Amino acid sequence: MRETGIAVVGGGPAGLCAAITASRLGAQVCLIDDNDRLGGQLIKQTHKFFGDKSHYCGTRGIDIASILFQELESTSTRVIPGTSVVGLYPGHVLGLADRSRFSKLACKSLIVATGAAENNLLFPGNDLPGVYGAGAVQTLMNVHGVRPGRRVLMVGSGNIGLIVSYQLVQAEIQVAAVVEALPNISGYHVHAAKLARLGVPILTSHTIKTALGHESVTGAVICKVDKNFGPVPRTERQLKLDTICLAVGLTPLAEILWQAGCQMAYVPELGGHVAWHDEKMQTNQKGIYVAGDVSGIEEASTAMLEGRVAGAHAFEQLRGSNTQSRRIIEQARTELRAIRQGPFSRRVVCGKNKLVEMAGK
Repeated sequence: MRETGIAVVGGGPAGLCAAITASRLGAQVCLIDDNDRLGGQLIKQTHKFFGDKSHYCGTRGIDIASILFQELESTSTRVIPGTSVVGLYPGHVLGLADRSRFSKLACKSLIVATGAAENNLLFPGNDLPGVYGAGAVQTLMNVHGVRPGRRVLMVGSGNIGLIVSYQLVQAEIQVAAVVEALPNISGYHVHAAKLARLGVPILTSHTIKTALGHESVTGAVICKVDKNFGPVPRTERQLKLDTICLAVGLTPLAEILWQAGCQMAYVPELGGHVAWHDEKMQTNQKGIYVAGDVSGIEEASTAMLEGRVAGAHAFEQLRGSNTQSRRIIEQARTELRAIRQGPFSRRVVCGKNKLVEMAGK
């Protein structure tokens, strides 16, 4: 059985930053990811980031992934790609499975940065070929260069729905409409404005009622919804298309945290069930930390900052604090507070505050 000081599960923005931070501080680190290529959501993001230069403002996600991978290569981190963590056993022992074998890895501290899974939406025909999650569509187009279809209905006007809609247009795929059940666009208006300039209709207070087709999607019926999200009679419209793309939120991938016996809480503002964690990103199970979407659905910028906090604290648990680790933690926390002052972070801040309140119960 192999051993390491800190095991990081997940090679997305949070996991990469956690591993880089802990390794640079001097910890023995092992990073496990089920994909052969590290970067998580970043490897399919061709749009440029907003914010401060320290958060890679003006840099495309795919380029940020390359930057972080180069930083990781400059450390002593041991990387285990193409491998899934299929179990967590007493004594912080991870069960690993790749394409050919099962093995074990013991660690003194564990950082879980497993990200999130796309939500589905219930409607007749949602299991037809041609119904995709927005992340899957991004992967097809931006990673593999495959067009998912020729005419698409986007369901959901959050940042993912708006950004992927624009990327579909860039790939010369027609976006028939973006439908949003809420009475307002839920993503950044700068993304919505780009679609509006291209003539893509964004229909708020609308949803998909059914998918049409037998062997694959040939169309969809959309309709208006009332304030209780019920369909408004006689507002149905039929659209001819071959692809339905769902951008209806994410759910934290927290299975390993359930198995670890972490205190779990359902916090809608954070995307569902998350492990309780403190400002160190440590759960109620000593030595188990979380970072990124598994601790609450947010942006890649905050995932990277949470990764730094978790990586530095995991190091301090093993080696004790020093000037460098303290500086990393304080700087990351300051930047997190600054990012979360914006209007789009109110939901997340509310969810994190709920976890703080849980600490006294």
